[in-house]
Amino acid sequence: MNAEASAPRLRSLDALRGFDMLWIIGLAGLFRAIAEVTDIGWLEAWAVQLHHVDWVGLRAYDLIFPLFMFLSGMSVPYAVGKKLERGATRMALLAGVWKRALILVLLGIIYNGGLAFEFATQRYASVLGQIGLAYGIAASVFICLRSWKARAAWCAGTLLGIAVLQLLVPVPGHGAGVLTEEGIVNAWLDRCLLPGRLHGVVFDPEGLLCIVSASALTLGGILTGNYVRGWGQPSLSVASRLLIIGGVLIVAGWLCWKAGYPPIKSAWTTTFNLLAGGICLWLFVIFHVLIDFRDRPDWSFPLQVVGMNPLTIYLAAAIVSFPEISTFFFGGLARLSGAWEDVVIAAGVLLVEWLLLWFLWRKKAFLRV
Repeated sequence: MNAEASAPRLRSLDALRGFDMLWIIGLAGLFRAIAEVTDIGWLEAWAVQLHHVDWVGLRAYDLIFPLFMFLSGMSVPYAVGKKLERGATRMALLAGVWKRALILVLLGIIYNGGLAFEFATQRYASVLGQIGLAYGIAASVFICLRSWKARAAWCAGTLLGIAVLQLLVPVPGHGAGVLTEEGIVNAWLDRCLLPGRLHGVVFDPEGLLCIVSASALTLGGILTGNYVRGWGQPSLSVASRLLIIGGVLIVAGWLCWKAGYPPIKSAWTTTFNLLAGGICLWLFVIFHVLIDFRDRPDWSFPLQVVGMNPLTIYLAAAIVSFPEISTFFFGGLARLSGAWEDVVIAAGVLLVEWLLLWFLWRKKAFLRV
C-alpha cells in the first residue's frame, strides 16, 4: 500500500469547512450584534470586516466563499483520486463530476427562486452554480492531466488569461482595463450571454468569467490536497512549505494591487485569487497543525459536525426560518436580556442549527451530490 492509499481522512478539512460555514449561517450576525451592544473598539473593527466591500478591496467576509471553493478542491484527491487508484475509468469519473456540477447548478437556480417559474426575472447564476461549475472544471483537469506540473500550469494559465482579459481586452463603450462594475469585461460578457436577471444589475458576481477564474482557486485546492495526501501522514515539512507558498501568493497579490490591478471579489480578478489563495493556504495549515497532528478526538468536533453537512445547512437556512425557531425557544430569555436581546436570538439561531446538524450526524444523514 502506497502513502496516498494509506492517507487518513483530514479532520482539519471538515473542521475548516465547518468554521467557514458558521460565518455564513449566523456567526457573523452574532458578532455584529455583540459589537452593537458593547461598543468595544476591536469588536466594531471586526464587525466592519464581516461585511463585503462594495467593489474594490478585501475584507474577511470576502474570503468565506473562496475558502469554501478552495476546500472543495482539496477534497478531490481524497475522493476522486481514490477512485482513480482503484481502477475507475476517466470517462466514468468525468461523468460523475459533471453530474454533480449540474445538480449544483440546478439547486442554485432553485435557491434563487426558480420554483416560482418567473423566467424573465430569474437569476440563473448562483453561489451553488459557481461552486459546481468551477469544481467541474478543476476536477476535470485533475482527472485528465496526470502530472502536477501540468495541473499547476493550467492553474497559472487560467490566472494569466483572466488578467489579460480584464486588463487588455477592450469593452465596447468603455475600453480596455476599465475595472468598474459596468466596464469590466466580466460584466460585458454576462450582459451579452447570461439570460435572466443579473445580481448586480449590470454585472453578476457569480457570472461566466468569475466561474472560470474561481476554477483556478479550486484547482489550487486540488494541488494542495494532492500534495498533502501524497505524504500519507501529517508532516511539519509539508506544512512549512505550504506556509511559504501561501506567503508568496499573498506577496504576489499585494504587488499586483500596488501595480494598479486590485482585488475585486465580484469579478474574481487574478489579484483576488492570489490573495485569497494565499490566505486559504495559511488557514488550512493552522487547522492542519492544530487538528491532524493529534490522534485523539479534539476541540474541532463541533466544527466537523457542521463541515460534514454544508449543503444541508446552506439550503436549510433558505427554507427554514431559524430566527423564528430561536425566538420561540429563547424569546423570553431575550426580552429579559434588555439590550442583549438580539445577541441572545442570534446565539439561539446558531445553537438550533448546530443541534440539527448534530442530529443528522448521529443518524449519518449527509446531503451530498
